[in-house]
Amino acid sequence: MQQLTNAEKKLVGSLGQAKSRRESGLFLAEGTRCVLEALPLFGCRYLLATDDWLRAHSALSLGVEPTRVSARDLERMSQQKAPQGVLAVLEIPVKALDVENLKGKLTVALDTVQDPGNVGTIVRLCSWFGVETLLCSKGCADVYSPKVVQSTMGALGRVNVQYCDLEETLPRIGEPVYGTFLDGKDLFHTPLTRSGVIVMGNEGNGVSEGVARLVSDRLYIPPYPADAEAVESLNVATATAITLARFRNQ
Repeated sequence: MQQLTNAEKKLVGSLGQAKSRRESGLFLAEGTRCVLEALPLFGCRYLLATDDWLRAHSALSLGVEPTRVSARDLERMSQQKAPQGVLAVLEIPVKALDVENLKGKLTVALDTVQDPGNVGTIVRLCSWFGVETLLCSKGCADVYSPKVVQSTMGALGRVNVQYCDLEETLPRIGEPVYGTFLDGKDLFHTPLTRSGVIVMGNEGNGVSEGVARLVSDRLYIPPYPADAEAVESLNVATATAITLARFRNQ
């Protein structure tokens, strides 16, 4: 097995930073489950593992030659507090946004959703509910940051995530644009189309004013019972799950 140079170790350790990911075109996947899910879906630059991990997983067909590293070196390169003995350095896919490919399909768009956990969970939801493309405004959390990658639990390679200007992109799709608002129509009693774009807004401020002007159908997720005192709003990932389930259950 090849050995990692000091320069390569430094590169791996720097991938927790957005600038380094942009410049190198690489990102990290850490932990056994995350790595094994991601390996078949992305180009792999390095698969780094400790002797203990390699012995415990000797029966696995990894599809790439691993590089043996010490537990101490792995800990230095890892973004986790308690590394699991393996990490993969993967290539960020370069895909152009094909607006025509969104026609006739259900798409999710995130408007400045900044919490990595929320973004990662929404990627998982898109994978679960058969949403092929996730549009993200440029103010969203970086989907290739370690925290987002971990929270997607391997779903990242199954969803085409595109960063774009939503105000410029949404009108070009030519599909109904839905959004959740406190003054919207009851989600459970409103006819929905099978295709369209579902816009989910920022955790604190909701959908931005410019994007809100493009929403053709404003929806509301009511509490139960309808007159009950409830929290001010739902977590954006929870609201996305409810909305996607409603769209798919027609």
